[in-house]
Amino acid sequence: MNITVSSMRHLTISSNLATVLGLLILWELVWKLVALWHAGRNNQLGWFLVVGIINTAGILEIIYLLFFQIKNTDSK
Repeated sequence: MNITVSSMRHLTISSNLATVLGLLILWELVWKLVALWHAGRNNQLGWFLVVGIINTAGILEIIYLLFFQIKNTDSK
């Protein structure tokens, strides 16, 4: 089997891209689950649907958690 430098470079770029894509998917999943959890617990159906449907690499989820989440003042 003859492996050229060009094919090895392509393989390296492909594996790097796969790693970055995997990390981006993990990042999105973590933020999405946290935002969905809080939207569901706060009975915010609109936010729950938007966060669940739209994929924004975690940006929309972070905005929701920082600015639009209902803050619970009850201490249990």
